Amino acid sequence: MGRYADAFVVLCRRAEQAQAALAEVQAWGEANGLSLPLDKTQVGDCREPGHGFEFLGYRFEAGRRWVRKKSVTAVRERIRSRTGGTRGDSLGRIIADLNPMLKGWFGYFKPAQPMTFSGREGFIRRRLRASLRKQEKRPGRGRSLADHLRWPKTFFADMGLFTMSEAHALASQPR
Repeated sequence: MGRYADAFVVLCRRAEQAQAALAEVQAWGEANGLSLPLDKTQVGDCREPGHGFEFLGYRFEAGRRWVRKKSVTAVRERIRSRTGGTRGDSLGRIIADLNPMLKGWFGYFKPAQPMTFSGREGFIRRRLRASLRKQEKRPGRGRSLADHLRWPKTFFADMGLFTMSEAHALASQPR
């Protein structure tokens, strides 16, 4: 059983055990004046596609651990708020503001699927390219090939931008 505050997950090997555990938890809850929320209570095989569950920002499904869509949306909004086109700060200051948030997000979601991080990084670099274009009084969103050639991944790495996919690769290496 894994729990956090008022949320918990009971994992069983067989469906019969899961049904028995659910009945036991419901009986315990009723005895203590509590009820299980029907919309969040489920019994299923999380090893099967489509039968997963969400817990603490993750989606557990088909034997894998994914970042929950709501968590991805939340981090995108936090990135947007720190990379706004009208911010008026230098690229170095924007990166210095982004890095602690990115390191914390990565630290929590490090066990997730690696492709999660590369998608976030592409979004971050696009936002930073758009900011650089704005500083030069040029229209655009930073998505053109010319922008990618002018400000490649290595440019942002040299500026000190934390790279989650690189950190994941380093964390995944055997010691």
